[in-house]
Amino acid sequence: MKKKIMSIMLTAAIAGTVLAGCGEKKATVTTDGSTSMEKVIGALGESFSADNKNITVTYNPNGSSSGIKAVAAGTCDIGLSSRNLKDEEKAQGLTGTVLAYDGIAIIVNNENPVTDLDTETIADIYTGEITNWSEVGGEDEEIVLIGREAGSGTRDGFESITGTEDLCKYRQELTSTGDVITTVSQNPGAIGYASLASVKDSVKLVDVEGVTPSEETIKDGSYVIQRPFVLVTKDDKKLSDAAQKFFDYITSDAAEAVISAAGVVAAN
Repeated sequence: MKKKIMSIMLTAAIAGTVLAGCGEKKATVTTDGSTSMEKVIGALGESFSADNKNITVTYNPNGSSSGIKAVAAGTCDIGLSSRNLKDEEKAQGLTGTVLAYDGIAIIVNNENPVTDLDTETIADIYTGEITNWSEVGGEDEEIVLIGREAGSGTRDGFESITGTEDLCKYRQELTSTGDVITTVSQNPGAIGYASLASVKDSVKLVDVEGVTPSEETIKDGSYVIQRPFVLVTKDDKKLSDAAQKFFDYITSDAAEAVISAAGVVAAN
């Protein structure tokens, strides 16, 4: 009889646990936008979900402009942009909150001996004024210009800072940061630009005006080719409780170490 009672109690306890688990409300926070923000948003999503196991954070890497449009259309909770909002986007009732600052690294193939370029020279390279690496201290080899597609926040930042809007003579316009890095790694004559947070040993970083891109040089402003990572929300649409909780976490002091570990500088 005693064993039977214990069995009934155990069964009841298990049933109670299952019911409690079933009753736990699951929620999803959707983010969409900049491919350059993949590393930092991925790290923040993992950190957040570890303490909020009933909330899943998803990331859809479609580029900054697509993320902004998704928020405007109401098809995602938080947009991710690696550029500031334009006036016409703000006029749609969108607000941008700077999450972090990221360096736009100038990258070349590991075999390239060039180690330093100034912004004027970079502009001359991308506009076709300089076409051979021998003109800037490299080998006698044609310069192959790799960049991002129109609408990319990385491209917008790079062209704005170097004054090359609508003037770049790209050989290839690629749709993600990863594609730029891979292409430059495979072509000895290539030059490209990419989020510093995403750069790997497969390519070589070029100093800009004697300054190496790093968290310290981005923070103190000495590395001049840098841009903001922006969270985009819609003024007239209240975030869900889960999305607001995620937003509050990633813009708080508690997230600073995670943001820093992802290779960018927290704006908070």
